[in-house]
Amino acid sequence: MTNPDIRWLTIPDLVDVLGIGVSKVRRLIEDRTLLAQKVDGVWKVPELFLRDGEPLVELKGTLVVLGDSGFDDDEAMRWLLTPESSLGAAPIEALRSGRKAEVRRVAQALGF
Repeated sequence: MTNPDIRWLTIPDLVDVLGIGVSKVRRLIEDRTLLAQKVDGVWKVPELFLRDGEPLVELKGTLVVLGDSGFDDDEAMRWLLTPESSLGAAPIEALRSGRKAEVRRVAQALGF
């Protein structure tokens, strides 16, 4: 993912933004509350996955649907950040604008 419009946060950035320790940040990633990807050899999370200093609530369930549809983490990250014609926006943008059910329907359909 090298989209220059996306701001990526490192684990230390997330510690600062979320106000929690490194182990809790790692647990959020392990629990798939947040999705991280290695960028230039460093684990990073798109800032779009946060809202008001917290992980985007809609993200975790969407990641479950994507996983159930056969997406690995890299594929899920790519899908969330890439404009999707059926949504008219990148899925993460649709999630952020309150279109959770629609995003999850599209994600689920991808698995069939």
